[in-house]
This record gives sequence, C-alpha cells and structure tokens, in this order.
Amino acid sequence: MIELQPETPADRWEVEALYDLCFAPGREALSSYRLREGNAPLEGLSLVARDPERILAGAIRFWPVRVSGQPVLLLGPVAVHPTRQGEGLGGVLIRDALAAARADKWQRVLLVGDAPYYGRFGFSRLDGIEMPPPTNPDRVLGLDLCPDGWKGVCGKVTHWHAV
Repeated sequence: MIELQPETPADRWEVEALYDLCFAPGREALSSYRLREGNAPLEGLSLVARDPERILAGAIRFWPVRVSGQPVLLLGPVAVHPTRQGEGLGGVLIRDALAAARADKWQRVLLVGDAPYYGRFGFSRLDGIEMPPPTNPDRVLGLDLCPDGWKGVCGKVTHWHAV
C-alpha cells in the first residue's frame, strides 16, 4: 500500500534524486525552473508517495508564481519511480494534490506538459499565457480550481516575488 504525505524539508534530496532519475539531464535549465528559483515547494500541496518500506515511489510539487500579478500554482515536476510506473500512482498524486490545492483556496493551476496525458485531469491549453522562453505554447496547460479561475487572467508568467 502506497502512502501519500506532505513533502518535508527532510525529503528534499531524495525527491531531487527521483527527478534526476526520471527526467533528462539539464532539466533545471527549463523555463519553469527559473520561476521556481528562490522558492521552496509549497508545504501541504507538494506530496511524496512511499511504499510500506518507506521507499520513495513518487513525488509532486507545486510552486507559487504570478500571471499579471494574480497568484497561480505551477505544477511540476510530478514523477514516479520507474519500478512503480504503470500502477496509476502519477494520477493519484495529481488528483490528491489538486484536491489539496482546491481545499487551500487556490483558484488556478498551470503546467508545461503533454496535453493528452494532463487532459484526463481536466487540463487544457491556455491561450494568452506567456511562459518564459524557450517554452512551446502548445504545452502550456491550465486548470480552473474554482469556477472561472482563469477568467480574465492572461499575460506573462513571473516569479512569485516579482514586482
């Protein structure tokens, strides 16, 4: 049985090692990483999944960013250890983390990812949202966490601490 729990600072290096295992070298050069610099993953929304032996099976992180001054959650990365892939754990992490974000009163979430995969969780392409380059605009996806969460929100995605 896999147990989900909030990520803690003690999990950081183990989660980073999982991301290194699951993603290509140079992942930290992506535009979304520049938006995360200087911030910690959001407590209570970023989750780890552990098996009964306490081995890390998966992780998901959320980060605060802004779009035209409005608060937005940036989802990612989400990763499942290669030995646990195909079990539906990625979907469990995404659904549980999104439920926690709704409960925490966030209105909207965005990510850069594969539309066919994330579409099954309700994500769709966002028009008018500008991620820092180089980002393929077709991969910029969003989800309303409340009715009309994205309504009227457009522009450049900026660092949480940008003024």
